[in-house]
Amino acid sequence: MTTTSQQQLRIRYRKIRAELTRIKRDHATRTISQTVINSSWFQRSQNIACYLSTSDEVGTWQIIERALRMKKRIFAPIVKKNNVMQFQELKAKSVLRKNDYGLFEPRDGQLINANNLDVVITPLVAFDHLNNRVGMGGGHFDRTFAFLKDRHSYFHPKLIGVAFACQKTTIISPNPWDVRLYSVISDES
Repeated sequence: MTTTSQQQLRIRYRKIRAELTRIKRDHATRTISQTVINSSWFQRSQNIACYLSTSDEVGTWQIIERALRMKKRIFAPIVKKNNVMQFQELKAKSVLRKNDYGLFEPRDGQLINANNLDVVITPLVAFDHLNNRVGMGGGHFDRTFAFLKDRHSYFHPKLIGVAFACQKTTIISPNPWDVRLYSVISDES
């Protein structure tokens, strides 16, 4: 697919995701969160990056709270003025602020290099059975994790997408710069 086709997918699947009822969204979020928390890669990890969800995305707060209780370090993505994404530590008492995109970020905390993360829970708009992802269109995750494109297999970090089953599409033809996910967890995984 061309970039235009990915933009069409982005528009279509954002609308589908937004039309989920609160009950369906909450039930699916609980199912997805439990799958993530019970996974071996989550259990073994120490440094986890996790996006701070918006109202129509898979909620990530249950994952974050469990990780903090398990004494894991949680890092949230932050986007700097130059559109560079970094990961800043999130603690139970962190103060959050909205960035230029309207997304919450920790106001302060220790930064970590993306190479030192064990797992990255990534947002997405659409996905396919090959773990290709259509994101929000800013390219932040693909630029940040471009180093994974040169590997023959994923070792570190594992990029895990979380999505509602209704966000699955038949096939996404990735752009040359797109980084494939290690796995996608949905409420039908």
